Amino acid sequence: MRYGPRLFREHSEHPLDPLSDILSLLRPRTAVSAGLRAGGDWAIRFPGHEGVKFNAVIHGACWVSVDGAEPRRIAAGDCFLLTRGRPFRMATDLSLPEVESARIYDRASDGIATFQGGQDFFLVGGRFAFDGDHAGLLFGELPAIVHVSRASDQAAVLRWSLAQLATELAEGAPGSRLMGDHLAQIMLLQVLRLWLSGGRGSGWLAALADPRLGRALRAIHGEPARRWTLADLAAAAGMSRTSFAERFRRVVGRTPFDYLARWRMQLAADRLRRSGDSVATIGYAAGYASEGAFSAAFRRTMGCTPSAYRRGAQPEQSCG
Repeated sequence: MRYGPRLFREHSEHPLDPLSDILSLLRPRTAVSAGLRAGGDWAIRFPGHEGVKFNAVIHGACWVSVDGAEPRRIAAGDCFLLTRGRPFRMATDLSLPEVESARIYDRASDGIATFQGGQDFFLVGGRFAFDGDHAGLLFGELPAIVHVSRASDQAAVLRWSLAQLATELAEGAPGSRLMGDHLAQIMLLQVLRLWLSGGRGSGWLAALADPRLGRALRAIHGEPARRWTLADLAAAAGMSRTSFAERFRRVVGRTPFDYLARWRMQLAADRLRRSGDSVATIGYAAGYASEGAFSAAFRRTMGCTPSAYRRGAQPEQSCG
């Protein structure tokens, strides 16, 4: 039985895959694909940035530190995401004086900057911006530096993509920029998969990696407008109602129905900005019987009315 029109079918060909749902909602686009070659000992300071930075070390090693987070040692074959947009630094020795990145990248050739000869270290990567409004829904669940080691299980696809991206940047063959963008997006998704497989952290990403809670999340994403009961979701997870409710709240940090309501509002918010459908139509598609009930729920979750959001108001609170 269906419970109103599916809200999200235009965004994902895989309605039972919450990670694909959320990435599609964010609409990631690669803003920059670039590289860095460096030689000797060095330290480079980078400014704050929009979106998420993805980098992978081809050869050599360095430290990466983000303001407010512990430094991480990154070696050849490792990849990392910088998820907070904060200033950061990369260095062979964190005690060295810094050089501002603009001094190096202003002289970059074909997207690859060279510092001190460039014979000892090579890094490639990109910066992802998002056309959707809710990047915090995904990246708020992750630490400031997401480090994936070359030694990680299931990293073969990542290593293949890494080698291909390095080749595209170095050779500059016809279509290399488009190829680089697609490879960078594959690598972003693979890093997230590897992070999930490690069973780390909390929030909906941790729940997605949990076999039982993951089934309940996939059920919610498959039919977001359905009038779910606790018994329905517990059955999807193969758990008792009490055990399911307690485990979901402990791992995700909110109740199943709070998560459901927030996901519905994320979908509704996207449709408000990107379609001409009426508020009543969008509310019905989200599972609400009246425009008034939907508007009240939207304001409670997003901090503004549907009409104000459509006009460009920003939500007053995180909806992750």
